[in-house]
Amino acid sequence: MSEPAFTLGVEEEYLLVDRASRDLVADPPRALFEEAHDLLGVHVSPEFMRSQIEIGTGICQTLGEAREQLRRFRTTLSEITGRHGLAIVAASTHPFADWGGQKHTDKERYNALARDIGGPVRRLLICGMHVHVGIEDPELRIDLMSQASYFLPHLLALSTSSPFWRGADTGLKSYRLAVFNELPRTGLPEIFDSFGEYQRHLDVLISAGLIEDGSKLWWDLRPSARFPTLEMRIADACTSLEDTLAIAAMYRCILRMLYRLRRGNQRWRRYSAMLVNENRWRAQRYGIDEGLVDFGKGCIVPMRDLIEEMIDLLQEDAQFFGCTAELAHTREILARGTSAHRQVAVYTAAIKSGLDARAALMQVVDGLIAETTRF
Repeated sequence: MSEPAFTLGVEEEYLLVDRASRDLVADPPRALFEEAHDLLGVHVSPEFMRSQIEIGTGICQTLGEAREQLRRFRTTLSEITGRHGLAIVAASTHPFADWGGQKHTDKERYNALARDIGGPVRRLLICGMHVHVGIEDPELRIDLMSQASYFLPHLLALSTSSPFWRGADTGLKSYRLAVFNELPRTGLPEIFDSFGEYQRHLDVLISAGLIEDGSKLWWDLRPSARFPTLEMRIADACTSLEDTLAIAAMYRCILRMLYRLRRGNQRWRRYSAMLVNENRWRAQRYGIDEGLVDFGKGCIVPMRDLIEEMIDLLQEDAQFFGCTAELAHTREILARGTSAHRQVAVYTAAIKSGLDARAALMQVVDGLIAETTRF
């Protein structure tokens, strides 16, 4: 069996906020996007909402390459937006913005999306982080997708950054998924026994005129329609760059671990969507706080124990990729909390100090702006 390249690519979506009001900018200046394109080229693009912007690395061989590119992209966009009185925020929801006042980008793909989906897409004021790992063999992509789904809740729990929605603490660490779940073709990926079976199902939707290609499958994990990669999409946008890299490292190592099992005529057990969805919900609701179900043991296991097990399981792969430090950073996420924890802590402290809710939420935005470019 030919070993996959396991190359790496990371996409991050950011919110554009006004530095004075801390609110989203519903209609940012065209010059901002033109300047960003001049400086970053194909690595930057508009997103569905005008108050968003997306970046994507090139094909990376190492986490170090990804870190260098992402740091440059965040720094460059921070400088550009600053010249327009704006800032970027790496978080999956804005603490208090109202989606009703937002406008979608005037682009044919997005116009078609607005027509096709209607109301739910107007609430799509959310950002995510996607990680591509290069796996050239389409059969292997499908096989690994069916096994890697088990680990998606773990990755989500480590990434949560969307506790607030329209000024309210939702009680969820990832409210982003509650919004995204309203769209069709989202959630856990389907299980297929071959790439041919996947393609036949996809062709039914294409032939019926429902979608143009696989890019309209918005699963938490999917074969990319553009690249020979398996694309992880469940994660919230991480405010901390090091958290982004830790999650990317863990996902990449998971795929190589599963490949090693296959090479040895073994495989990870495939669990039903019914079971994995329970952990997906727990990660969405509690993040790292309340643990996930170990289906083999039949009980809830604390995230600290689960992550230690995964670090041990993936050590060989982390050494192979030279990312043991990034993988170990998941322990720091557990110790200090995710962006969602820090946002809620800032808000709670501001309220206790006597600020009203709006002023407290503005402090949350200030913290997000600062952390997005704190390297």
